[in-house]
Amino acid sequence: MSLPDPVPETGPTSASAPTFEQLLAEGAAVPTDGWDFSWFDGRATEARPSWGYARAMGERLAGVSAALDVHTGGGEVLNTAPKLPPLTVATEGWPPNVARATALLHPRGAVVVAVPDDAPLPFAADAFDLVVSRHPVVPHWTEIARVLRPGGTYFAQHVGPASAYELVEHFLGPQPDQQRSARHPDRERAGAEAAGLEIVDLRAERLRMEFYDIAAVVHFLRKVIWMVPGFTVEAYRPQLRSLHELIEAEGSFVAHSSRHLFEARKPSV
Repeated sequence: MSLPDPVPETGPTSASAPTFEQLLAEGAAVPTDGWDFSWFDGRATEARPSWGYARAMGERLAGVSAALDVHTGGGEVLNTAPKLPPLTVATEGWPPNVARATALLHPRGAVVVAVPDDAPLPFAADAFDLVVSRHPVVPHWTEIARVLRPGGTYFAQHVGPASAYELVEHFLGPQPDQQRSARHPDRERAGAEAAGLEIVDLRAERLRMEFYDIAAVVHFLRKVIWMVPGFTVEAYRPQLRSLHELIEAEGSFVAHSSRHLFEARKPSV
């Protein structure tokens, strides 16, 4: 998930401000399939990590013969690569995204395989030179290590700890420390090393997010369903009302996403 890039002047530009109810209805009506976040243009922004994941991913894909993209979403990030390897496979667990990724990636010769997020990868050991993933649900380190060939690389951008928790805690209240520290890069480093991978690079950044109207918040929480599990407009109307009033008074609601770049290598035999 990534909202549009910040621009010098942001925020709604309409001369006639829609009502709270109109904004709720708009945010609830937008389709949530795929990972195209262009609908948020002018309504929400998110700063980008300094490492430029999509560009770096494309460079690595161009240099290998067999690659796997885990949790591809609608295939949008993989499709940004200028050149795909002769064997390119992507996995995805959500049926609407499987269909979307298939339509996008099949014309480029990539195969999309429907795999539940928590299931083993349905591939032979040592099958891929490169495994990539942008914002995997959970990195299954033993499976990643198994399908990488000796000397192969895992290259990914992960969501880090307490990402957008200013927004999460507005709806759910203060979260326990154990929940806030989930996805910590040190924990993921330990998991990767326990699976036999060697860490090549691990960098973390926190990035400014801004929401300029409550419709953007509604759509975001419907799309990124793990932020506020079970979110519906009716269940969280009081919190939406208070957040709408805050945005109206201050111009935006500010949160901070958490990202880390992860590169690991399977030792050569």
